[in-house]
Amino acid sequence: MENTRCFANRFSDYRGALLPGQSVKVIAPTVVATVDKILKNVPIDFSDCDGGLYDGPAGVAYMLYHVSECPLFFQHREVYLKTAKQMIDLSVRYVDAEPDINMRAAFLLGGAGIYAVAAMIYKSMGLADFVKPLTKFRNLWEVCAPINFLECGSDELFVGRAGYLCAALVLRQKLGIEILSKDQIKSICQAIIESGKQYSRRKRKPFPLMYSYYGTEYLGAAHGLSSVLQMLLSYQDMLSSAEKDLVWQSIDFLMNQEQNCNWPAELGAIIERENELVHWCHGAPGVAYLFAKAYLINKRPQYLDTCIRSGELVWQKGLLKKGPGICHGVAGSAYVFLLLYRLTGNSKYIYRAQRFAEFLFTEEFKTGSHSVSSVFSLFEGLSGTVCFLVDLLQPDQAEFPLFSVFVCTLWPL
Repeated sequence: MENTRCFANRFSDYRGALLPGQSVKVIAPTVVATVDKILKNVPIDFSDCDGGLYDGPAGVAYMLYHVSECPLFFQHREVYLKTAKQMIDLSVRYVDAEPDINMRAAFLLGGAGIYAVAAMIYKSMGLADFVKPLTKFRNLWEVCAPINFLECGSDELFVGRAGYLCAALVLRQKLGIEILSKDQIKSICQAIIESGKQYSRRKRKPFPLMYSYYGTEYLGAAHGLSSVLQMLLSYQDMLSSAEKDLVWQSIDFLMNQEQNCNWPAELGAIIERENELVHWCHGAPGVAYLFAKAYLINKRPQYLDTCIRSGELVWQKGLLKKGPGICHGVAGSAYVFLLLYRLTGNSKYIYRAQRFAEFLFTEEFKTGSHSVSSVFSLFEGLSGTVCFLVDLLQPDQAEFPLFSVFVCTLWPL
């Protein structure tokens, strides 16, 4: 029976040599051509600014920023940043006018992410104005501090508290300055933990911390437990020892939900092997980042082993039919290999990422993949693909866009 979710992986696995056809000479012109294609097709207009970083023009602006930061594209840097600024300026105006303050505090779907990327672009251009969007971002911490600030679920990555903490982490990494005070971070972390404890008790869960989004108990990176725990780990030096214990217990509970190297989209579901989700948003390609973070912090081998098993599943089932993007597409799968390369130093993972990059440009992929509505966007479309191709050229610094795992989290006293 044909798998409706992924193409068969017919590539031979690593035999000790990387692909000569995936050199800078080949990939760099592909990046430039793809960026040109995106810019010809993305309208820069106030009425098209919806969608946040996920599938709005702000995500395209982030991609341009990411390419401009890579020394290999230095000759395009000025033009890319100038275009990125046009897009992000409009997006900032759009979210400034957003009447719903809660949407303004959303990371991937609203204002917090847009303000964060605006600050990064302005800083990269040497503009002192970067402080303006940064201040707007900082002022949002109070919005997400109340335990139930969102009826749909206040803690997940796209619109909730975990996303706000994620944006602050990326900003700290890119700008090299403290973004929030210790007290502000602590209050948000405590709200996440208290919210998770309350939900777990109320629903009699086996996890000490659990969350739901629109009534569903997701486990994956997009709306689920794994990214919430990943953000708590990223700020673990702000937690009390009792809070840390709850986080680590929850991580181990989540590890035990593994089914055949994968995780169900929601708690308690049984994975149907022929129809399983192997996406960054739902499944192993996103959950792997939590265990990568756990391994980086305490070096327990079972966390690395979990990431490696996830990578094996992605090699088998990660050539996804849902487009080229990073949320549920081929580039999102391939980022797992770049993550594993950084964790292990094993060149096999660069080779696997190269094979997935190669597949993106085959006839089989172009004719057999489903069309996506936001074909040029960061999370569903080609802007995310561009980020992946750039990172394939700099694997020692590669990171899934806006989802920092390797940033140092120790705060100075």
